[in-house]
Amino acid sequence: MEEFNQEQNQPEPEKPEENTNIVEPYSPYPLISPIAAAFLGLIGGFILYQFVGGLLTLLLFGFNLDAAPVNGIRLITIFGQIFFIMLPALLFSKWIYGDISKIISLKLPDWKELSLYILGIIILTPLLQSYLYIQNFFVEKLAAHSQLVNSIKTLLDSLNELIEKTFGNLMSAQNIPEMILVVITISVIPAICEEIMFRGYIQRSFGFKLKPYLAVLITAIFFALYHFNPYGIIPLAILGFYFGFAAYKSKSLIIPMTLHFLNNFFAVTLYFILGDDELINSSVSDSSSLNENIQYFFLMIFLFVGLIFLIRQYYKKYKIV
Repeated sequence: MEEFNQEQNQPEPEKPEENTNIVEPYSPYPLISPIAAAFLGLIGGFILYQFVGGLLTLLLFGFNLDAAPVNGIRLITIFGQIFFIMLPALLFSKWIYGDISKIISLKLPDWKELSLYILGIIILTPLLQSYLYIQNFFVEKLAAHSQLVNSIKTLLDSLNELIEKTFGNLMSAQNIPEMILVVITISVIPAICEEIMFRGYIQRSFGFKLKPYLAVLITAIFFALYHFNPYGIIPLAILGFYFGFAAYKSKSLIIPMTLHFLNNFFAVTLYFILGDDELINSSVSDSSSLNENIQYFFLMIFLFVGLIFLIRQYYKKYKIV
């Protein structure tokens, strides 16, 4: 009994201290600087799509593209978007970062969240159309009083005319199957492929090293330049910033893909309804409506700013961010 009591009184052996310095397994990723990775995507995507894609088009249809079958041009456009924009973004994500899911997120959004952003694109589309009218009105006025501005405008008009002609041909449809192909070519494929490259791979890469909104802004600028639309650079940059804002706040590409699709789909649908190219034409046809466009522009800005406030409130309430 005494022996038992002695054993009970003996102090418990000290437990070894837990090692709080947990060493994470070594990972070689990212293989290069995220900034360099972003520019690799920009340069690679630009060269592949604009030059390799253009060369492929010339090899298939020759230099007289006006005589080429329009459905063939649509199919080669789809092919180029998938293999020269989306596929490189996925391959770069895997090669440089080791895991595509770390870069390309396709998380489904809440319906309220998606609805707010869709309301935003409904407001933003006519807002930018009014801005384009105002911008081009003053460009024409400056060109009339400056030889230098007029020379630059003449050069930009030539490039813009080529772009308008190209999109006019792509958007013209004679029957329902052609209309469906136009929607796929202009709305569906770019919404998926360009968002995976720009808001997915490129913006995410910039975001690893830069402040979030700076990454969104830089990506939006390159997105605008990539489209080679001389008069649409600012509207495209604003659209790109809105898409990037949506991608950053929602942590998913589903919302910017949806917005991108809707923006292009609105243009295609109205083109079918109106039956002319006024929607993609940058020229100012009626200077007397300038004041009306200015008023409409500021009204839309007021509504859009209010919508952005609601989006931020949504995240404060439901996402706590």
